[in-house]
Amino acid sequence: MKHRLFRSVGIGAVLMLTAILAGCQQVVLFPKGEVGIKERDLIVFATVIMSLIVVPVIIATLYFANKYRANKDNEYLPDWHHSNKIEAFVWVIPCIVILILGYVTWVKTHELDPYRPLEHAAKPVQVEVVAMNWKWLFIYPEQGIASVNELVVPVDRPLNFRITSGHIMNSFFIPALGGQVYAMPGMQTKLHLIGNETGTYAGISANYSGDGFAQMRFTTHVKTEGDFEKWVSEVRTSDKVLNRAGYIELDQPTEKHPVTHYASTEPGLFSAIIGRCVDGKTPCVSHGGGSVQKLSPFITSSVKKESPAEPASN
Repeated sequence: MKHRLFRSVGIGAVLMLTAILAGCQQVVLFPKGEVGIKERDLIVFATVIMSLIVVPVIIATLYFANKYRANKDNEYLPDWHHSNKIEAFVWVIPCIVILILGYVTWVKTHELDPYRPLEHAAKPVQVEVVAMNWKWLFIYPEQGIASVNELVVPVDRPLNFRITSGHIMNSFFIPALGGQVYAMPGMQTKLHLIGNETGTYAGISANYSGDGFAQMRFTTHVKTEGDFEKWVSEVRTSDKVLNRAGYIELDQPTEKHPVTHYASTEPGLFSAIIGRCVDGKTPCVSHGGGSVQKLSPFITSSVKKESPAEPASN
């Protein structure tokens, strides 16, 4: 009776897990960008290498549980205490696996450093990202435009992101393209990505930030060069302008904020956001207002380095 109960519970758990996984897109395992592909390959490699330990241990557990179960005739060795074969199996193989995994992870981690620019012949696209409550602001300094909750980029061109937060810590993440970097108030972090296939991909906030966190999402459109330029032209026809007054108005907390386009942006706005002096009255932290806030040990483990705030342009 007890055996049947455990069996039913096991089958139910497997079916439930299957149903949950069936509803997942597993986008991290099917990336559409160079960085995401390299990260996926590292995950697969690490999983396979670790399986060289996990799978034999599972098999050995089942084997010994069956071999030495009760009421089974087996040889009794009361004086047995050592086996070179078992010691070699338990220690040598795992040590080799750990050395291989450690070396590959070390090399790939430095290769995939989010601060490291991608080697590519095409000119990078500069995008300034601001995490707000509870929406994402994207400023295109070269094009002089901005958008809220919509990121449009050209295919096969490196994307150089400068990322900050207007209020509390957040995390910028586009699973299909790879990489996840924290956004910190009063400082900037960097991320370099590239989209190798045209399409529409989800962008999310990967760090809890309050009531509107669940809806703090944006859409990433990877378009051809021509379609990207067409989108830029369309945004420039908007009647909205993102100056300091416009940013202060946008800075009010909202949930499910609609996609909004700004035909022009005020030069130096991103630097003023980092300096926490958008209102024009508060001294910027980079000159006269003190140094950029120190990060806790937990945060510095996730961010490569602090970048000093740049002086705001008036």
